[in-house]
Amino acid sequence: MKTQQLSRRIFLQRTAVATAALGFPFVSARNVLGANERLNIACIGAGGKGEVDVAGCDGENIFALCDVDERNAAKTFQKYSSAKRYKDFRVMLDKEKSIDAVTISTPDHMHFPAAMWSMRLKKHVYCQKPLTHTVEEARLLTEAARKYKVATQMGNQGHSDRWLRRNVELVQAGVIGQVRAAHCWTDRPIWPQGVDRPTETPPVPDTLDWDAWLGVAPKRPYSPAYVPFKWRGFWDFGTGALGDMGCHVYDMPFWALNLGAPTSVTAEQEGMTKESPPKSSIITYEFPQRGKLVPAKFVWYDGGKKPSADLVKGKKLPTNGVILVGDKDTLYVPSYWGKGEFLSGAKYEDFSSVAETLPKKDNFDRCHYEEWIAACKGGPKAYSNFDNSGPLTEMVLLGNVAMLAGRRIEWNAKKLKVTNDKGANRFLKKEYRKGWGV
Repeated sequence: MKTQQLSRRIFLQRTAVATAALGFPFVSARNVLGANERLNIACIGAGGKGEVDVAGCDGENIFALCDVDERNAAKTFQKYSSAKRYKDFRVMLDKEKSIDAVTISTPDHMHFPAAMWSMRLKKHVYCQKPLTHTVEEARLLTEAARKYKVATQMGNQGHSDRWLRRNVELVQAGVIGQVRAAHCWTDRPIWPQGVDRPTETPPVPDTLDWDAWLGVAPKRPYSPAYVPFKWRGFWDFGTGALGDMGCHVYDMPFWALNLGAPTSVTAEQEGMTKESPPKSSIITYEFPQRGKLVPAKFVWYDGGKKPSADLVKGKKLPTNGVILVGDKDTLYVPSYWGKGEFLSGAKYEDFSSVAETLPKKDNFDRCHYEEWIAACKGGPKAYSNFDNSGPLTEMVLLGNVAMLAGRRIEWNAKKLKVTNDKGANRFLKKEYRKGWGV
């Protein structure tokens, strides 16, 4: 099937040309709502994680639900029975002019088209992690959010955790000194990876619109190996363990250390196939001097790989965690986020003189939605807005680029280009199935 490739040039052309050439109208958002007015929210993806995202916004008006899988979304459809239903988000956005904001809880490969389509129509966007399927898409969404001046938030809810934010404040205040190394790990994948394309291709269930589920991805037969959850282990749809968890586990060090873009990325992996991310990987990022912050090495582990327990004085490492090695102390967080411990024996109370500059609430899951909703109504920007989560996603997904390239890559973030391997640049972007261009 013919494809059309999204490029930076095409994006800039399309956002500059007349509205009619895009096939749908640009519309102005409703006037800024007051804090006590309710948003009309449309939810693209209503089953699985989508069910959680809908519930996170249910203090607003759940106006419309869009899902290609009626069985997976049945519980949400039933709970919000008065909401309008759609299978194609393009049809929904074209028809329902009073939508103010959307949540996007689709497989990774459909995040960008749903988000870009929505932002061009001046809809505020809450999008699940990773923000996009490719590095180039992350850059384009970051730029588009600025262009269309909409409120955005990525669904890495730990970003709103009070302890993650306190760790950011303390690290930035220098309590552990200069950090030259960071280590993050996860127990993912908890789905098959390092697999070949499934040969089992039964009939498509009556409750699933398979063509719409594929969306921008190349045409292939339906298989239960993909839907509703295991798509994460296939390159055409997901981003593997790294993409699934990186935007959670990288988040605190990325923020605290003001990492920005790496200069190089090296990947070791086991079991990767043409169709599927590896069974395990270790990814090493090198970051340059950042103002007064020294160069730093950042290492990611998944699939059962972990850093040395010597980094935490021989403690047994849990399934997920973060270690920041400073020249004064080491901060060890035994989870994706949350309260950590200082290997020197210092306690959080010892740093009460360090100002608390970031807002904090106990119910961070709910708070993450509330920050975005407040931003939609004219309040402060949500903290994981696309200016922050876009570059975070770029960093995460560069690990996949290095795996696919099969070698150390040198990165020029300004030019969005791998500089030492021209062929690796093809992994920064992808081709879209005909009829699904954005």
